Amino acid sequence: MSLWKLSAGTACVVGKKQLKTDVLPTTAYIMLGEKCRNHCRFCSQSRDSSARADLLSRVTWPEVPGEEAAQAVGAAFRAGRLQRACLQVVHNEQSWQTSVDALERLVRESAVPVCISSAIDSVAQAKELIARGADRICISLDAATPEIFRQVKGGRWQERWNLLTRCAAELPGRVSTHLIVGLGETEQEIIETIAHCLDNGISVGLFAFTPVRGTVWADRQPPAIGRYRRVQIAHFLLKTGYSRAVFRFQNGILTGISLPVSEMKLILAGGTAFETSGCSGCNRPYYNERPGGVMYNYPRALTGNEIQAAIAESGIIGIHAEQERRRAGCEMAGHQ
Repeated sequence: MSLWKLSAGTACVVGKKQLKTDVLPTTAYIMLGEKCRNHCRFCSQSRDSSARADLLSRVTWPEVPGEEAAQAVGAAFRAGRLQRACLQVVHNEQSWQTSVDALERLVRESAVPVCISSAIDSVAQAKELIARGADRICISLDAATPEIFRQVKGGRWQERWNLLTRCAAELPGRVSTHLIVGLGETEQEIIETIAHCLDNGISVGLFAFTPVRGTVWADRQPPAIGRYRRVQIAHFLLKTGYSRAVFRFQNGILTGISLPVSEMKLILAGGTAFETSGCSGCNRPYYNERPGGVMYNYPRALTGNEIQAAIAESGIIGIHAEQERRRAGCEMAGHQ
């Protein structure tokens, strides 16, 4: 009998666990397999990690028999409590068969759209997963640059990028990746990688590095919130059609956006830039955050005060307004 690990919030949504929380997931997060081959320094499932086996990031994942879990997810989807299912498969010798079996179980139970993140090596495998009923394929980059990828994950970024772009070309609109802010990259590097992803039709789920006890990087600090907000804003602008040419950087830091302050305020007024990004229907509540702590990704619509706070945390609007005032002052002086 196979066991599926459901995130604690997912287990609550499908009736397998009692949980006190102000926000429940709108996607069923399912982790499959154990003893990963990889040794990502940030991951509790890494072969080098001594973290609890039921952790991924800061979320616990109670086990449920696979057939029972698939039925419960299907019922929750039909009842309107879930919009999507996300299969995250640990890389080991059984990961391909595990992926196929779990996908087929979910598809058999309901029409829930399924995104699958598994260790595939070819476009043919991605196509096979789509043919078997997956809605989307996720191939995680995690690191924004080849050098950081090598240091943090121990592999070759270019190979992962090549597979990602080939899959996106062959399966338009159905390929995603994950990027983690805080692995050592600059803001310019991760924003440029986001732009390259979007140029290639690859959607991006942004994460904040989260230290987890027992991992190699347990003592490393998460990214400053101002930095994360600036990357979120850049990601949102790129997604909504703005060119990367609007961004201005100094020493790798996003220091200006070549748009009027009034336009920037209008773009950010809804707060969507600061909500969880990724596949549609994905809100990942408290994946990177402790309740009551710093909210990197809001799992729900923000209140007006939260929007104003997030904009202020970015620091970018105040800088931009000051630059506009200086330019206006120079122009007036030039006319005198």
